[in-house]
Amino acid sequence: MARPLRFVFPCVLALSAAAPGCRGDCPNTCEQTDVVETPVAREVPVAEPKPQEPSEVPIAEAAPTAVPKHYKMPPPEVVEVVDAAPTPVVVPAPGGAHIARVTYEALPGIDVLATKFYPLAGLRIDPARSARRVVRPYTGIVIQRVEDGPEVAVELPEGVRLGRPRWSPDGSRIAFTRLVDDGVELWVADAQSGEAKRVLDRKIGTVMGSGFTWMPGSKSLLVQLIPEGRGAEPAEPTVPAGPHVQDTAGRAAQNRTYQDLLKNAHDGRVFAHHATTQLTLIELDNGTATAIGKPAIFRQATPSPDGQHILVTTLQEPFSYVVPYYRFPRTHAVWTTAGEVKRTIATLPAAEEVPIQGVPTGPRSLQWQPFHPATVVWSEALDGGDPNTEAEHRDRLMRQSLSAPGEPVEVMRIAHRHVSTDFTSNRNQVLVTEYDRDRRWVTTRLHDLATPGSAKVLFDRSVHDSYGDPGDPIHETLPDGSDVVLVEDGWIYLAGDGATPKGDRPFLDRRKLADGTTEHLMQSPADTYIEFVAFARSATGRAYLLRQESPDKPPNFVVRDREGNDRALTNFPHPYPQLAGVKKKLLTYKRKDGTPLSGTLYLPPDYKKGDKLPLLVWAYPLEYNDSGTAGQVRAAPNRFSYLRGTSPLMFLTQGYAVLDDAAMPVVGDPETVNDTFVEQIVSSAQAAIDAVVAEGVADPERVGVAGHSYGAFMTANLLAHCDLFRAGIARSGAYNRTLTPFGFQGERRTLWQAQDTYIGLSPLFFAHTINEPLLMIHGEVDNNSGTFPMQSRRLFHALQGLGGHARLVMLPHESHGYRARESVLHVLAESITWLDTHVKPPKQAAEPTAEQAAEPAQE
Repeated sequence: MARPLRFVFPCVLALSAAAPGCRGDCPNTCEQTDVVETPVAREVPVAEPKPQEPSEVPIAEAAPTAVPKHYKMPPPEVVEVVDAAPTPVVVPAPGGAHIARVTYEALPGIDVLATKFYPLAGLRIDPARSARRVVRPYTGIVIQRVEDGPEVAVELPEGVRLGRPRWSPDGSRIAFTRLVDDGVELWVADAQSGEAKRVLDRKIGTVMGSGFTWMPGSKSLLVQLIPEGRGAEPAEPTVPAGPHVQDTAGRAAQNRTYQDLLKNAHDGRVFAHHATTQLTLIELDNGTATAIGKPAIFRQATPSPDGQHILVTTLQEPFSYVVPYYRFPRTHAVWTTAGEVKRTIATLPAAEEVPIQGVPTGPRSLQWQPFHPATVVWSEALDGGDPNTEAEHRDRLMRQSLSAPGEPVEVMRIAHRHVSTDFTSNRNQVLVTEYDRDRRWVTTRLHDLATPGSAKVLFDRSVHDSYGDPGDPIHETLPDGSDVVLVEDGWIYLAGDGATPKGDRPFLDRRKLADGTTEHLMQSPADTYIEFVAFARSATGRAYLLRQESPDKPPNFVVRDREGNDRALTNFPHPYPQLAGVKKKLLTYKRKDGTPLSGTLYLPPDYKKGDKLPLLVWAYPLEYNDSGTAGQVRAAPNRFSYLRGTSPLMFLTQGYAVLDDAAMPVVGDPETVNDTFVEQIVSSAQAAIDAVVAEGVADPERVGVAGHSYGAFMTANLLAHCDLFRAGIARSGAYNRTLTPFGFQGERRTLWQAQDTYIGLSPLFFAHTINEPLLMIHGEVDNNSGTFPMQSRRLFHALQGLGGHARLVMLPHESHGYRARESVLHVLAESITWLDTHVKPPKQAAEPTAEQAAEPAQE
């Protein structure tokens, strides 16, 4: 996977095959679904069920931070942690001369989430602005010079709500959107002075993306404007013209349970109204605006290296009612900047019949080839996109030069599924990565496109082999905006997590492409977490921009020169110093089948040796081919511990021990691994409890379990199939797998191919065996495939009917993860009360039976 210049959060959980699990307090959706084009990034449609009429939520008329009276509040010490100011995001500039420190609103008010939106085509659309819905805006930008540290605040109106900023290719300017009441404005700021100005009076459309892209040379922007004279939004018919009809016509379309889909023609008209934009070229020096072509729905609009062409993907009607927008009918084409259609690459129908874990047919992953004026490269399937079809080669790489007449040229055939094409800073040199689904194996080869047959294997490993991960290639941005792997004197640079049996130790290596020689340039010490972020500019030449943290020190950024001397660049304070004494330890242990396991044990700041605390186990199951990779440690005990939002670490403030990211591997053949899901998670849970108890810090009779999304599914299954826990908390889960009949998580079979497994894994069918208290929490407009709110309602209904002990909390206006401050505080209040009631009290001795009571006492 590539590692371009990027947003750097002090702590980001990016869910992947090697990720430890989901807390539900980050921007990522959680329940993974289709494998699309990468072995570790699974397609999670941002699709949310069409909302009901807004719930009646009493909103306080006081300050925005006031909590509506019907929302609960956790203890004051928890509120203090939740309200701690978030650490800014750091955005390095190309070239390494500057960084941008970007502040953001971590927890908006419920009134923000209650604002009207349209759930259409797998998107949430803000109709007032014709924009993608934003609930966590950025609020300010400070630009800092890396070489000597001076900083300047970008001049902005007070109370601004901003979109994600993007640096120009030369790093001299930064562009960003500003949300106003009637639309989205485009602004640009100067990196030296911080002076910012609105680029033009008209509003831009951001339904399909950011709404703008830097052009080569950094002096102009390609912008998607709201079309002039667009007119009013189409009115919904008061009287239907007829029924809404769909017909399968005998076709097998095994789609996931996508939500927020278009339901009728009116939905389609509204979607097109808000998603249609006019491509426009804006010259920043004089403000000249030149329209390019006709308005359309642009899925992609990327300028060529020569700045004379635009690679576009446009969506066409008829729109689909069974898949999200990214599988709508589409046309891939190359336009000139004058709006002429230079070349149509492909016109494709709706991708409604993509097999489970397959890919659409036709061109995909289209991109420009760097160092060529206008040459397009893409991949396309040779197996019909079906991973179950036998094929010598699954994909091929194609190329079309705009300067060469004729048909596209096949560049190479690829044995397995194409993942990525990463061009290097050497002309025609490229890293091509493929994924073997059967083995869950990833291979990267180096090719010289000017020399056919020159392929050389660079990396070849299991996607789950964290210990063997060579790291991600470091990229650089060229003046024309192309993103390429940096090559210097035949060497590439690789940065990785550095997983080891004792925890992560991030590293920076360089590798010689000619013979594979590897040199270690930097590795984090055992007691501190130091991560390479980007190359930086310093007075003595190239330096490293590093992020440095430890268990008791929050992340800050330093510049390290060639001699190894560090200079502080930021000084972010500890967000909650009252928790500075939290104790943290990596635990390693084994379950009964010998599979190695691990988790991170946290103890409260005031913990006294010998105390036996109530324990919360937080986990998220992941699938593996073998116990060797399943047992690798994926934790960082030397990192700072953030307590964000609804994090389970909040229980540390209430006297609990927390085993975070307790490993719950499900090991076996990818085709049948879920047949033993229940047995494996029960065994892992028993091993986790035993390991913590062996530390002498927890009471085995006072243990609770919790999880989010697939972790909630795990929680309900554990309560149904074992008696290890006193109670559970399940957030945003799915509990009836017959409602996700075409696969879930990594399951490759359909309900009709593995009926016993689907039913056996469904807690709903075992509700009669859930004899411990279960708290279920769910957002009323959950946007995640498979975890629609009905899942929690139906399990609660079953437990209610069977006389079980359960509580259901439905959060108004919340999606898969919980965003509003009121919701977060309420979730924490409910969760703490639940465990304080059902887990924390010492277990009472069982009442003697009548026979036992009648027996004489023994001396």
